[in-house]
Amino acid sequence: MRKIVMSLTSAVSIMVMVVFSVVVYYNVTLPNQYYITEDSSLHLNRHFEIIAEKKMHKSVKGQVSKSLQPSDSTELKLLGIFPIKEVSVKTVERPMLIPGGSPFGIKMLTEGVVVIGIADVDSEDGYLCPAREAGIQVGDVILDIDGQEVESNDDIAGIIEKSQGSKVKVSLKRDDKKLTVSLEPIFSSSNDCYKVGIWVRDSSAGIGTVTYYDPKNSTFGGLGHPVCDVDTGEILPLMSGEVVAVNISGATKGVVGEPGELIGSFVSKTAIGKLLINNETGVFGTLNSVPTAFEAMPMVMKQDVEIGAAKILVTTEGNQPKEYDIEIERIQFRDKNATKNLVIRVVDPALLAKTGGIVQGMSGSPIIQNGAIVGAVTHVFVNNPEKGYGIFCENMYNFTQNIENEAA
Repeated sequence: MRKIVMSLTSAVSIMVMVVFSVVVYYNVTLPNQYYITEDSSLHLNRHFEIIAEKKMHKSVKGQVSKSLQPSDSTELKLLGIFPIKEVSVKTVERPMLIPGGSPFGIKMLTEGVVVIGIADVDSEDGYLCPAREAGIQVGDVILDIDGQEVESNDDIAGIIEKSQGSKVKVSLKRDDKKLTVSLEPIFSSSNDCYKVGIWVRDSSAGIGTVTYYDPKNSTFGGLGHPVCDVDTGEILPLMSGEVVAVNISGATKGVVGEPGELIGSFVSKTAIGKLLINNETGVFGTLNSVPTAFEAMPMVMKQDVEIGAAKILVTTEGNQPKEYDIEIERIQFRDKNATKNLVIRVVDPALLAKTGGIVQGMSGSPIIQNGAIVGAVTHVFVNNPEKGYGIFCENMYNFTQNIENEAA
């Protein structure tokens, strides 16, 4: 009898540990906010049954009441019994978006100038670096000097030379915090002018892929990840930017250890749209016309994306996208990993033959599943170009809903 009791106790203990572990795992990995539409309910396609229960109301297996208002609090429960966490559920109109897949050119002017290097200055007293002594770091964004806004290296050089060695106050931004430092220029013997020992960048250009176009307000989202400085890795602070037309002439094939890339060029200097936002989930702005001939299709919320077959829209030549087959192999909901929600694999023989899989320039290529936009390609696996990451389209779309206010 004692052995039976001990066995039962041991079994119960193991079950409690398993349940506790599963609850903790889902508490950490599941998002804190969900969107649903009036014609849908909250479904979580996980390994164990998770029931969404509106606070203070009777549990309804697998669904949330249509009467949920924005920011309604809902509790997720494992098997409808064990509380996991409280989440916010918002009822929204389902977006109808035109899928992209077409390439676009990015021309950006930064807000202020980005410090990309610190260097010593040769002076009468030897090699010194005023910028380093003032506490300026690589990645800082210089906004103004002595109250004068700076937008280029020439602006900085002019102000520094005019100072004739007198201290100047530098306003800069670092990690979203604004700082003011005192900087004392020194005379460079070799350059015969005053210097502070910094290298800066004031603009950037590149090629990406349109993810979607919203016909309701002529806005678009693309790239699926930010435009970053090539030297510092920091997100470039956008002051203004233009979208220009691009023609893809070919691609270099990706191999293990060396990502390939789409080869393209700007068709003209004439802008076909505006860039208004550059953040961790992509670039966003307005377009003067619809970028593709595709019909509008619904956008799927993150909890409705499924593991399995899907397609991507990619342009590998010219400016017209084509469909290619992929597999969604893994879905990750973690809020802190905004651009790596999906692990995808290219399985289409035609695309594999042409590019080897995912290459640079495909970032932003829309992912289509069951006739709806679910996400966009963001990164390639360097050690396996057939695979890469994708972002939920929902994460991108949130930044274009009110963008027309910025375009005005």
